Amino acid sequence: MTCAWRQLLVSAGKAEYKKQPPLPRGRDRQPCSLEVSTMKLFTGLVFCSLVLGASGLLSFLGEAARGTWDMLRAYNDMREANYIGADKYFHARGNYDAARRGPGGAWAAKVISDGRENFQRFTDRFSFGGSGRGAEDSRADQAANEWGRSGKDPNHFRPHGLPDKY
Repeated sequence: MTCAWRQLLVSAGKAEYKKQPPLPRGRDRQPCSLEVSTMKLFTGLVFCSLVLGASGLLSFLGEAARGTWDMLRAYNDMREANYIGADKYFHARGNYDAARRGPGGAWAAKVISDGRENFQRFTDRFSFGGSGRGAEDSRADQAANEWGRSGKDPNHFRPHGLPDKY
């Protein structure tokens, strides 16, 4: 028998419908145990996946925020140092620090680095003198970015004479 309002009975090859009394409401209602256990299982699985997914998403976003901060710190250090030839070092260091935060930091580093290079290329098309950077310099910056994101030591690009503060 099923837990429906009407049950289909087959008697003598004819289908008859037997009207059932209305089901009780609230706590007194006793639906089929199979329906309840399946519903509870499904609800529990959905709830657990939401909780676990939300915690993973929050972790990723936190890593991305801290990675963005690392990139900003490297940029500010580069501006403060104002040292010729240190550009690649600061690119690599910012990406290295951000990627160490985790997948969110590596994602933020890639988005920021690619966005910066693409924006620079875009603005170079509309300025008369350009930024003084060519395609080779942009490729070298991207290589330094990738070097840092891959976890390799950014000091590979450190120029001689750069103060130890950086």
